[in-house]
Amino acid sequence: MMILSIESSCDDSSIAITEIATKKLIYHKKISQELDHAEYGGVVPELAARLHATALPKILEETKNYHKGLKAIAVTNQPGLSVTLVEGVAMAQALAISLSLPVIAVNHLHGHIYSLFIEKETLFPQTILLVSGGHTQVIDAKGFEEFEILASTMDDSFGESFDKVAKMLGLGYPGGPVVESYAKKGDRDRFSFTIPLLHSPKIAYSYSGLKNQVRLQIEALGEEMSEQDRYDICASFQKTASAHLIHKLKKIFKQRSIKDFAIVGGASANLYLRSEIEKLCQQNGANLHLAALKFCSDNAAMIGRYAVDAYQKECFTPFDKIVSSPRVKI
Repeated sequence: MMILSIESSCDDSSIAITEIATKKLIYHKKISQELDHAEYGGVVPELAARLHATALPKILEETKNYHKGLKAIAVTNQPGLSVTLVEGVAMAQALAISLSLPVIAVNHLHGHIYSLFIEKETLFPQTILLVSGGHTQVIDAKGFEEFEILASTMDDSFGESFDKVAKMLGLGYPGGPVVESYAKKGDRDRFSFTIPLLHSPKIAYSYSGLKNQVRLQIEALGEEMSEQDRYDICASFQKTASAHLIHKLKKIFKQRSIKDFAIVGGASANLYLRSEIEKLCQQNGANLHLAALKFCSDNAAMIGRYAVDAYQKECFTPFDKIVSSPRVKI
């Protein structure tokens, strides 16, 4: 009684096997494409699709011994890069036909929420901050498929802004980990970047202005910019980017009685952000829930965990509705 799940929404090829009754993760493997895209400073969709076409069948070959016990195939079908989503969807359709199994199509943002519950029982309601390379949202998660967006970004996402700052500083890709690494060696109070929307009553996020502040500071330093300058820019940027999240979250905490709060998404692996969120939860008497670091970025384990609940509720996807939808939000 297991579910095979597939994730290919961006640049991670991943397949997992999850036991339905116990929610135990039986098998999980992910092949990252970071090194392949690093020389381009970001993900190249067509290259990512070709790499998925090679990696996914190799991983699938390792799962053959589990196929007799499968009860469903789960696959990410939205949102993401259309050319990479289709690689996972095509594999799911082929498996479903060959093994005579139903398919569960999964919004990978819902998967990120379920990364909190890998090998655990589901816990709702929760208020959840989702921060990734493509998304920055605060979600009121009331239950299965009962998600309300309380705040979102008006332009760049939290994770995307880290990637762009890294690119401006010539630090490579992916930007999140390297900016965080540089920030540990820097003075976060050296550059006084302005917190976006600080005096606006709007509960929303915006990172384009902060990104521009960093660009202007880099231009001001010019060719004389030292390695220590880079450390200090990263530290000051990270501090301000996180402060922007916290500032708006404080408003949400004032408006709502929040018992359980969580952070999910690839950028939730940022330890500085985690520490700031932890302080906020302590101040408001809320329980903080975190996904394991290895499950923060896109992975098939979270897709499989969502699929367990969907299977138990008999939420299967008609075969003609599995087609990927890259622009659909939560």
